Amino acid sequence: MITTARVPADKPVRIAFSLNESPDDASSENFPLAFPELDQQLQPLPPCHDSKESMQVYKQHCKIAEEYHEVKKEIALLEERKKELIARLEQVEKESMDAAQLAKEYAELTEENRTLKLAQTQCVEQLEKLRIQYQKRQGSS
Repeated sequence: MITTARVPADKPVRIAFSLNESPDDASSENFPLAFPELDQQLQPLPPCHDSKESMQVYKQHCKIAEEYHEVKKEIALLEERKKELIARLEQVEKESMDAAQLAKEYAELTEENRTLKLAQTQCVEQLEKLRIQYQKRQGSS
């Protein structure tokens, strides 16, 4: 955990834009937005050039901003992975439903086939009986 020292409210705080020891160079060019993807209000403020504590706070803030950036990247990657896994799960579920549907259809067709074979056998037997009857009639006439 990163801790920072608290500055009493009655003490003035001075923020400078340079790390150089020279007070002449107070431009913000030495501190470009190191974290352009970070909201403006979350950007590390340049430290006061003559305050060790300000430098420490700035470094801590930069470290926190880097960690924040890494966490956001990881979240984005995990969200993308989540989308991929959901799509894969949906595909597997669809295939599973298709397989279950095919198994049900197979069972129905197998039963229908068994019924048709039984009906065919009965028809063949009936035809054979009719042939025998016909032959008996032909022989008796």
